[in-house]
Amino acid sequence: MKGKVTSMGMKASNKIATFFKYFVLILVGLIMIYPLLWMISATFKDNSEIFAGIGLWIKNPTLDGYRGALNNFGGSINILQAMLNTYSYVLPKVICTVVSACIAAYGFGRFDFPGRKLLFNIMLATLFLPQVVLNVPQYLLYNRFGWLDSPFYLAIWVHCAFATETYFVYQLIQFMRNVPRDLDEAAAIDGCSSFQTLYKVIVPMLGPALVSCALFQFMWSCNDFMGPLLYVSTPGKYPMSLFVKLSMDGDTGFAWNKILALSLISILPQLIVFFCAQDQFVEGISAGAVKG
Repeated sequence: MKGKVTSMGMKASNKIATFFKYFVLILVGLIMIYPLLWMISATFKDNSEIFAGIGLWIKNPTLDGYRGALNNFGGSINILQAMLNTYSYVLPKVICTVVSACIAAYGFGRFDFPGRKLLFNIMLATLFLPQVVLNVPQYLLYNRFGWLDSPFYLAIWVHCAFATETYFVYQLIQFMRNVPRDLDEAAAIDGCSSFQTLYKVIVPMLGPALVSCALFQFMWSCNDFMGPLLYVSTPGKYPMSLFVKLSMDGDTGFAWNKILALSLISILPQLIVFFCAQDQFVEGISAGAVKG
């Protein structure tokens, strides 16, 4: 009888602990998502109602923000062109980053060559270089190459084809350590070359990690402001990050519903991509903490 009472008490305590755990998770989730919900509701308000409080309720809904977001600002730039400009360099940047980082990680993680440790330490040292230190020499270099204001945005994404994104290289090296070397040996016995081993054995095992790298680079590139500001000077080539800034008229005052509508439209593709790939993303992030 005493054992049954103890068991019932443990079940009750587990239920209480589970309740508080999910209560805290739901509360934190609401706090984190509230700014996004407020931004969505603010796109349907005018300036006076936006600054009246932080509530989500819309007293006088209006679509002026979305009408203003879809209007041309003159010349050859509009929201659709800005989004096309954005993804015309974001997609090549993501592809180049994933491919080059994977190849570089494979070299450091699977081969023992002279100077490997030195080169690896130099690569890690570049993580501590702030981007502001690199802006001037990069600008001078790309200016000599004739890449400034390039119609193909070469100055923004070409460098990613040479594994310059050290963070992703290091991340993939850590993931690769969880892949048994026995698979490489088995592939070699079957007659696979090093390159065949990479794309037939290693890459499928690194699928979640590659998705994580691609998502991070996709979101960071879409939100990048300094890169396009430095290397793009023609308004017709502006991406969304510069287009939102262009929509702010300091002379006549800001129509905040229009600016928030532009911001919401610009992040919608990122949200869609993230939710479509969230399972692989979570698996890739969690797999990095597991020692195989």
